[in-house]
Amino acid sequence: MENFEQRHSGERAILVSVSVQQLDDLDAEEFRLLAQSAGAEILEHITVPRNRPDPKFFIGSGKVDEIAEQVQYLEAELVIFDHSLSPAQERNLERILKCRVIDRTGLILDIFALRARTHEGKLQVELAQLKHLSTRLIRGFTGNLEQQKGGIGLRGPGESQLETDRRLIRVRITQLKDKLVKVQQTRLQGRAARQKAAIPTISLVGYTNAGKSTLFNILAKSDVYAADQLFATLDPTLRRLEWDGVGTVVLADTVGFVRNLQHDLVESFKATLEETLEATLLLHVIDASSPNMSEQIEAVETVLKEIGADAPVLHVYNKIDISGDAAKIIYRTAELPERVYVSAHSGQGLELLSEAVQQCLMGQLQHFDLTLKPAYGKLRNQLYTLNVIESERYEENGDLHLTVCIAPHKLEQIIKQAHLPLDEILGNKASIFQRPLEEFETQHSPL
Repeated sequence: MENFEQRHSGERAILVSVSVQQLDDLDAEEFRLLAQSAGAEILEHITVPRNRPDPKFFIGSGKVDEIAEQVQYLEAELVIFDHSLSPAQERNLERILKCRVIDRTGLILDIFALRARTHEGKLQVELAQLKHLSTRLIRGFTGNLEQQKGGIGLRGPGESQLETDRRLIRVRITQLKDKLVKVQQTRLQGRAARQKAAIPTISLVGYTNAGKSTLFNILAKSDVYAADQLFATLDPTLRRLEWDGVGTVVLADTVGFVRNLQHDLVESFKATLEETLEATLLLHVIDASSPNMSEQIEAVETVLKEIGADAPVLHVYNKIDISGDAAKIIYRTAELPERVYVSAHSGQGLELLSEAVQQCLMGQLQHFDLTLKPAYGKLRNQLYTLNVIESERYEENGDLHLTVCIAPHKLEQIIKQAHLPLDEILGNKASIFQRPLEEFETQHSPL
């Protein structure tokens, strides 16, 4: 059997999509973007209509022969299927097409390998790749492993060598899992410290290329890599910042989601998505300019459900500078925002996003007039840290008069934590805090 040398990027590729009905142009465009993100030079995109997958080739044998002719005519080096293939199907296809064949999972893993930058991200990618590779060692193009560049090693051909490779893969998978457990323990320690200090975590989630990293950079004044491409950001990034009106928060940027993301991939990247599971609030960033917006929202919600994320969600419709929508907040109830429309690129609506996040985290904002004695300087500093003070003036007796805009339960919380008298500071408005704090929070805060 002829052997085919494995290459890494820039391959001349033919794309194959299988559809029961006519292929949606948006699905086709996303598939092409995925292939281009992996560095493929697309020669042709073939659509194959079928009622059900063929167990041997996934597509019909006649169509396989047609693709084989195109591979030879166009001198293609790679055929990419926009579907999951079994190891046997990949092997059978490679035997007829006489070139490498990869499926959608293999394609996404290749992109992940290109994007991973941090230690944890590289561990996650290697683990997912080895799990995917472990069932695909005997393949049509790898008659001997001497010619598998970038593989497990260049140790020589033979069936016994394949068994050695399988054993080495199992050992490496165990090592990677142990390393990821240590990374997870480090994350747990940091998360426990934040929870002890009552610091809320806000996680940005969304479909890949929805603008999460651009929004993250603006809010956190950071420089996380952001680009108009699929999976531009793979590694989770956390930043501690002071958000106007809210105070100290931890903002987390996570990997973008995509449709038809295989369960094994979700499992492999669960550690990366832990900040999503433990978040106080999720900002679901949506590309408002995408014609496929509804399907993208559904894809993200499916993954969130699969990983067990149950935090409150605020939908952030991004790219209104392209979609033409106006900057606005839409409320689910009188006090609880459901959507906010913004543009991370132009800055439109970012003040509304801040207002919506304040309300999600702290409840409905109200204005209060406070009177602080000179000895209450610590409370004044806390209010300034939260950036909720609208005006201040000193009375003749030295007392400080403040006007603040803040959620009632948050104001009560910080006054009680300072062990100061509500009546003296709030005057007549102190009566609204006579109920237990827990009861008030239940009625006025979505969290």
